[in-house]
Amino acid sequence: MPCSNLAHGFASCAGDDRLAIRGLRKPGVAIVSAYNDMLSAHQPLHEYPDWIKNAVREAGGVAQFAGGVPAMCDGITQGRAGMELSLYSREVIAMSTGVALSHEMFDGALLLGVCDKIVPGLLIGALAFGHLPAILVPAGPMSSGLPNSEKSRIRQLYAEGKATREDLLAAEAASYHSPGTCTFYGTANSNQLVVEAMGLHLPGASFVQPGTPLRRALTEHAGRRVVELSRQRRTLADVVDERSIVNGVIALLATGGSTNHTLHLVAIAAAAGIQLSWDDFADLSSVVPLLASVYPNGSADINHFAAAGGVQFLLGTLLDAGLLHSDVHTVAGDGLDRYRREPILRDGELVWRRGATRSLDDAVLRAADNPMAPDGGLRMVAGNLGRAVIKVSAVAPENRVVEAPARVFTSQPAFTEAFHAGELDHDVVVVMRQQGPQANGMPELHGLTPALGVLMDRGYRVALLTDGRMSGASGKIPSAIHVTPEAATGGPLARVRDGDIVRLNTESGTLDVLVEPAELAGRELVDFPPDELAWSGTGRELFGALRGAVGPADRGATVFGALGSPRMGSPTMDTPTTGSPTTGPATARAGFADPARVHS
Repeated sequence: MPCSNLAHGFASCAGDDRLAIRGLRKPGVAIVSAYNDMLSAHQPLHEYPDWIKNAVREAGGVAQFAGGVPAMCDGITQGRAGMELSLYSREVIAMSTGVALSHEMFDGALLLGVCDKIVPGLLIGALAFGHLPAILVPAGPMSSGLPNSEKSRIRQLYAEGKATREDLLAAEAASYHSPGTCTFYGTANSNQLVVEAMGLHLPGASFVQPGTPLRRALTEHAGRRVVELSRQRRTLADVVDERSIVNGVIALLATGGSTNHTLHLVAIAAAAGIQLSWDDFADLSSVVPLLASVYPNGSADINHFAAAGGVQFLLGTLLDAGLLHSDVHTVAGDGLDRYRREPILRDGELVWRRGATRSLDDAVLRAADNPMAPDGGLRMVAGNLGRAVIKVSAVAPENRVVEAPARVFTSQPAFTEAFHAGELDHDVVVVMRQQGPQANGMPELHGLTPALGVLMDRGYRVALLTDGRMSGASGKIPSAIHVTPEAATGGPLARVRDGDIVRLNTESGTLDVLVEPAELAGRELVDFPPDELAWSGTGRELFGALRGAVGPADRGATVFGALGSPRMGSPTMDTPTTGSPTTGPATARAGFADPARVHS
C-alpha cells in the first residue's frame, strides 16, 4: 500500500496499535457492526468493540472499527411504510460491509449483527472479500417474557374487539421487555441457528443471553480466534462451500425455521458462487425430519429450546443420522463435530464441554429417530398461479388443503376494513398481491395473521396467497407466500378476480385458480404496473434503483448475482406456471438432494 494511503489508515491510532499498523507487523482486524440502541437485539453490541480491541491486542493483532451498517427492525415497521424498505436493507447492509472492507487495511473481519436482513447482508458483503477470515458475532436472546401463546391470544382478542389497546400494549411490552433478540423462532433466531450450523459462529455462541459473563467471554474469544485464523490463512471462502450451505438448509428445515431463508440462503449461496434453488429446499425438506417445536410452531421459546439441548444436541443428532456434512471447515477448526460442544466458564476461563446427548424436553426438541414429523414442513407449491413457498409445520393436517373463493386486496388496510365489515365471514382465500420485491419491496404481512386466525376459529376454511412475505410467523394459517412471478411483473396473480375459486393443496404441491386457461390468459392484468405514486415517503423514493433492479423471489430477491454478475434471470424466466414442483432423487447415504442440483 502506498505510504500516503497507509498513513491515512493509522492516523487516528495511538501507541502500540499505531506502530503495529505503520510497520505492518500485526494482523489487522475489521469490526463491522450493526449496533444501534433502538433495537433490543443490537443494543448489546455497544460494548463489543472495546472488548474485541483488547482481545485482539492480547492475541497479537490490531482491531479497528471499520464501519457501521444499518439495522432496521421488522417488528417496529410491521404494517408501516418503512417495512417496504426492509428487504432492500439487506442489499444496503451488504454494500455497507463492502465499503467498510474496501480500505484493504485488514487481515480478518468480525461481523456484529443478529436480526432479519442484517446477518444475511453482512455475510453477502463479506463474501465479496472471501480471501479474508471472518466470524459472525451475535448478541443473544433476551430472557423469556410473556408466553408466546398468551401474546398470540391477546392479539387475536384485540382483532375481534374483545381487548383494549392498553391490553394489547401491555402484552407486547411483557413479551419484548429487555435488550436481546426476541425469543420467538422468527428470522432473527433462525439466522443464528443457520450460521452456527454453517460453522460461522463459535460453537454454542447463538443463544447465550446478553449481559452475562459467558456472552462477553465468547465475544472476546471471537477476537482472538480471528487473529489465529488470519495467521493460519483460513478464509471465509474455506468455510462457505456447498457442504456448509446444505448444512444451513438442513438445520433450518429440521427446526421449522423462518421462510425468509428461502430468499436469504439463495442470495448468500449466489454471493459464494453456488446455485441453490427452491427445488433443493423441497428435496431436502422431504427427507429431513422436523425435530423442534418453537413458537410459532409450538409454545416454547428459543431459551427453552437452548435449555432442552439446543444447537449442540440438534447438530449432534443430525450428524449421527448422516443428515449433515461433518467434513467441513469452520471458524472453530475442521469438522462440524466441534459444534456438539457447549461453552462454559470454568474458574473464569472459557472452555467447551460435551453438549447434551439427549433431549431434556421431547415436547421442544427430539432426536432424529423420534421426530415430531417425518419432514421439515417447508414445501413448494406450483400451478397456474406460479410457484410459492408454504410452511406447514404449524398448520393442522385438516387445514392443508383449501379450496375457496378468492378475495383480492392490494393493501393491508383494505383487508382490515373488509374484515371488520364482516365481508370475510365465509370460506375464503385471501389474495394479497402487489407485495413482491418489484412492487413494494416485499414487506412482511404479519398484521393479517390475527384476523385470519379469527376467521379460522369461526369455522371457516381460510388460506392466504401472496407475493409478499410472512417470515416464520405465519402459524396455523396455510399461507402460500413469495408467489413468483409476482403480480407487478405481469404474473398470473394479477389476473385473479374476487370470487374465483382458488385451490391450495400442500399435499399434492399444487396452487391453481380454477379458471379456464383461455379465459385466464385473456384477462386484463389488474393493478399492473403498480401505482408509482403510492411508493414514496418514509424514504422509499431513495430506494427506487433497488426496486427496479431486484430479481425474483425464487432467485433470492436480490440485486446481486453470482460472483458480481447482474441480477439472476428475469421475473418470468424459468418459472413453471403449470403442474407441480419437480423433485430430484435423494441419495441413500444422507438423504441429500441430487448433488448435481446443488452445484457451483
